[in-house]
Amino acid sequence: MPAPLNRREREIMDLIYRKGQASASEVVQGLADGTSNSGVRTMLTILERKGALRHRREGKRYIYFPTVDAGKAGNEALRRAVSTYFRNSARQAIAALIEAEKDGMDDGELLELESLIEKARKEGR
Repeated sequence: MPAPLNRREREIMDLIYRKGQASASEVVQGLADGTSNSGVRTMLTILERKGALRHRREGKRYIYFPTVDAGKAGNEALRRAVSTYFRNSARQAIAALIEAEKDGMDDGELLELESLIEKARKEGR
């Protein structure tokens, strides 16, 4: 896994994960606060040094893409969030996610959760 990222680095990574890949100018356009092109390029270089991004050249521009797939990165981010905000309690985190679901969960989603819980029981987790 890449080195830990600060808030701004995570924001850039989130944008690149959503797009799949991005040039520096696309990152600048995607950031809400108007960070300069040179500032974004510096951050992209730092993210490459940390091992979070790589790039390829397309004509005169670099296209940046993540080194870790979104699923693995999401799992790691979730582990950090559970540790930080829920005292390492998966139960508390899951309860918060269910409560936060605006429109509630439909029967299919609830059945899927029940199935995952039953599978975890059978596997002794």
